[in-house]
This record gives sequence, C-alpha cells and structure tokens, in this order.
Amino acid sequence: MESKYWKVKNMKHVIVLRFSAMGDVLMTIPVIDSFARQHPDVRVTVVSRAWAQPLFTLLPSNVGFITADLGGEHAGYRGLNLLARRIFALQPTHVADLHDVLRTKWLRMRLHIAGHHVAHIRKDRRSRKAFLQAEEKKPQTSIFEKYTDVFHRLGFTDWTLDFHSLYPAGGADLSTAIPNLDLSKRPEPYWVAIAPFSAHEGKTYPMSKMEEVIRQLDARGDVRMFLFGAGKAEKAQLNEWAAKYSHTECMAGHLQNIGEELALISHCRVMLSMDSGNMHLASLAAVPVVSIWGATHPMAGFLGYNQQMEDVLQRADLSCRPCSIYGNKPCHYGDYRCLTSISPETVVKKVIERLQ
Repeated sequence: MESKYWKVKNMKHVIVLRFSAMGDVLMTIPVIDSFARQHPDVRVTVVSRAWAQPLFTLLPSNVGFITADLGGEHAGYRGLNLLARRIFALQPTHVADLHDVLRTKWLRMRLHIAGHHVAHIRKDRRSRKAFLQAEEKKPQTSIFEKYTDVFHRLGFTDWTLDFHSLYPAGGADLSTAIPNLDLSKRPEPYWVAIAPFSAHEGKTYPMSKMEEVIRQLDARGDVRMFLFGAGKAEKAQLNEWAAKYSHTECMAGHLQNIGEELALISHCRVMLSMDSGNMHLASLAAVPVVSIWGATHPMAGFLGYNQQMEDVLQRADLSCRPCSIYGNKPCHYGDYRCLTSISPETVVKKVIERLQ
C-alpha cells in the first residue's frame, strides 16, 4: 500500500520512520492517529516493517504505509538508497524520525540535504541512566510525549494527543476481521487475553507460575482464555496449556496477522501480559492490561497508552530493580526474584478485579 491518499500539489507530506521493536512501533499509532485526525490536510506516510501494515490501515485516510524490507530488498547500503529513492518519489516535505538509529539517520540525512524539514526523537539516555540509579523513582517523559515532540519540532504545534481506540465502542466486527475463525463455541461471559512471553528472561513471568494462574482462572468456569505467542517453542507451550485446561485456547497459528490478533483482543475484558508488545497492542483497543514487571519499570516511560498504574504488578520494594530500561541484562542475584516472588494468587486476584 503506497498510500490511501491522493496527491495534491503543495500538500504537506510527513514521512514517519520507525522500524522496530514491536512495542515501539505500536506506540507510534496513538500519536500518528491523533495527528492525522487533527490535520486532515496533511499527508502522512509511515515507513516500517511489513507486519505492522494491517494496523496502519485502520488509521485515517490521510495515512499511508510503505514497507521497509530491511532483511531483503532494502538491506545494506544499496537497499537503503533504494528505499530513499522510493521515499523521494512520494514528494515528502517533512521527516519525523521516531527511531534514531543508523539506518534512519542515513535516510533523514539524505532527505535533509534535499531540503526537507527533519526532526528526530530525543532518547535522553542521560535521564534514563539517572532514573536507574535513583532511589526514589519518578515518572519519566513517556515515549508518546517524545514522539509528539518530534512533530512539534517539525512545526506542527496545533494539535493534542487524544487517541482512544482503533475501534468504535464494542470492538472490531469479528465476522469481518477474522472470517475464518469460529469464536461461538462456548458461552463463557468473560474473555481474557494472555500473552505470557517477552523478549528477555528479566521480563518474563516463570512458566510454572503462569500455568498456575491459568489453572486457577480455568477452574472458575466463567473465563475463556485466549493465549498469544509466536515461535515454535512458545506455540508448543501454549498448545500444552490449551490441551490441559478446557477453557483455554492457543491462538498461535490460527490468526493471519497482527490485525486479526488485535480484533480478537478488542473483545476481551482484560489482557494479562508482560512488559511487552502485547501490552501496547491491547492499549490500541482500549483494553485494560494487567501487566507484570520484573527487571524493567513502568515509570521509565514505556507503560501502555492510557494503562493504569493500579493494574501494574511489580515488586516496588526491591532496591535492585529496575536493573535496566529494556530488561536485557542478567539478574544480579541470578534468581530473578523481581518476578519469582510475585505469587500466582496475586496475579489472579488482579485479573478478577478487572473482570467485574
């Protein structure tokens, strides 16, 4: 999809660059949606990975999308130059670099030399380091505010962040969004999405404890659980739980893309997840998320959009956490006590509170 918008002479056209990671790309959506709705006369084209395209098709009609195939067509120096030429052909006027990595720096440099207005995200690594070392944690500038700031520095200051959901009240039309999936089998009144995995061990609740959470919820008889994950090992674990607990279904392999996943999540009463991309995915459908935090901290600026601190489960009394911003460092003690000391009963209680 090159664009859903027509070319109009002298129209302002903002190119938005953000390639990864999953959660960071998802967090651009509330900002881009708010901006596009309040600037219908400005064209916006998002340049990102192919997996994200189904979600951006749900944004206003002045938002388009082109795929950055960084592992194929756009790999390496030659590939980036090919991508740059493709962007030039769209006749942009502004460039919002929401990533600020080597690839996007190269692209925005070429566009800047050509005379386009360019701004990039301020990651503020010094403040992040100070946050990790501070005894008293204070909320940091959120990633949503940092993304918004990029548009402000491009000269677009007359708008506010006011996103609610990609869907109208009641969620997606499942018969249209997921036509090949039968979701009418059983009458459980409460649907719960569960995404038990994360990219790092320091952000993943132990599988044995997560299974106990599922066992307790399954025993209620009124909760239908949809399990989300990707990859061979994750799918095997989810299928094992689905076979063991009658009110649980593994969705890995049954959904075609992230758009179908979001459509299903939009009908869930709550999602249970780690500090991961799924927390941000549920946020796009205004679904409350009970999130479990270990090595990372929700005040570092990466809590899901409009998610509440009261739904965060964490050990606030451990002086060793957060040990990093992204959760990619090994545990200082070797036992990940920030996660293992959170009981399944605590998790189940919080999920049930959100079902009421």
